Amino acid sequence: MTTQHRNLRTGQPIWLGKAASHLKFDLLMDDISVDIAIVGSGISGALMAEALTESGYSVAILDRRKPVMGSTPASTALLQFEIDTPLHHLAKKIGLNTAERAWRRSKLAVDALRERTRDLGISCEMISRDSLYLAGNVLDEKGLQKELRSRQRAGFETRFLSRNDLQSRFGIDRAAALMSFDNIEANPRKLAIGYLNKAIDRGARVYAPVEVATVEPRSRDVLATTKEGRKIRCKYFISATGYELPDYVPKKGHQIISTWALATVPQRKKLWPEKCLIWEASNPYLYMRTMSDGRIIVGGEDEEFEDEDKRDAKLSSKTNSILKKLRMMFPEVTAEAEYAWTGSFGSSTTGLPFIGAIPGMDRCYAVLGYGGNGITFSMVASQLVRGLISGAGDPDQDIFAFK
Repeated sequence: MTTQHRNLRTGQPIWLGKAASHLKFDLLMDDISVDIAIVGSGISGALMAEALTESGYSVAILDRRKPVMGSTPASTALLQFEIDTPLHHLAKKIGLNTAERAWRRSKLAVDALRERTRDLGISCEMISRDSLYLAGNVLDEKGLQKELRSRQRAGFETRFLSRNDLQSRFGIDRAAALMSFDNIEANPRKLAIGYLNKAIDRGARVYAPVEVATVEPRSRDVLATTKEGRKIRCKYFISATGYELPDYVPKKGHQIISTWALATVPQRKKLWPEKCLIWEASNPYLYMRTMSDGRIIVGGEDEEFEDEDKRDAKLSSKTNSILKKLRMMFPEVTAEAEYAWTGSFGSSTTGLPFIGAIPGMDRCYAVLGYGGNGITFSMVASQLVRGLISGAGDPDQDIFAFK
């Protein structure tokens, strides 16, 4: 069994330029036995480890890189409950009731992440923000009105803003927008490290760099073996490797997308009113947020390919394109990039993640978060997999199960 090796990101993510808490990790020098082995120390593995150690399980987290050095630092961390696929579009794909359940679970996950992070006292620059969803080439003004009705039917508090509303309140010249409430911005690296440290405080161990080469489900346990021959015996095995998929994880409906992002110079006096999270009903869509030091983080220009050399070669031109779009939306801002980076992320036909038991592999689970909701889906995964392992189950496991 092998796991894909990807160059997940290139450039200078803003988060690697900011100080973060110390995280203790060790080399794996001996065979170990634990209740649960988690492969992947990014945000998915971190949330999973914290949830499972709270439930009393002994946990080992393994990563072939140093901890929190894969996709997580490339995240722009607009933590929204709105799924990339509009609700009324998703209803056509998977049915109205299932689509509403998926959206509601996403909203619950954002709320739970905010509440749990506060309860644990994790310092990660987390701030609640409202969101603006601007009319674009996927949903025009009429499309947004239809989406509004779908969201209201499902119980989401959503406000329709006309062109005049947008111009007078935010200085944005677009046909219309939907406004939603109480999403989150955060520092994703600090968030992941904070959750890993809470798990470590309860006895979890992080081992890195170490690469799992084989996974063998057995009648009463799972045997994972590293490339160096170390053996990890565990009652349950969880793959949280992001977009570097092991060959035993189903890949149906999976696609790798390339994306680009940047952070501007600080400019507190030029930020838009209310500092909402902003994204477009477009394909590809532009998305942006502010930071506490007055920077603007902007991303987008996504393309459907996974050639990493091609992706990296476009960093300069894509950065210029994003800055041009930022300048068009807010002519008064200083559209200069101090940090710029590019990365790969996963996409599915519905925009939903795959989370749950790996078909044909007893006691083994996997987490595949997709699109712009990666961290939100990581929170769903930590709740759902804990329910499956504990025997409590999860009311939404059917939505996210591997097909």
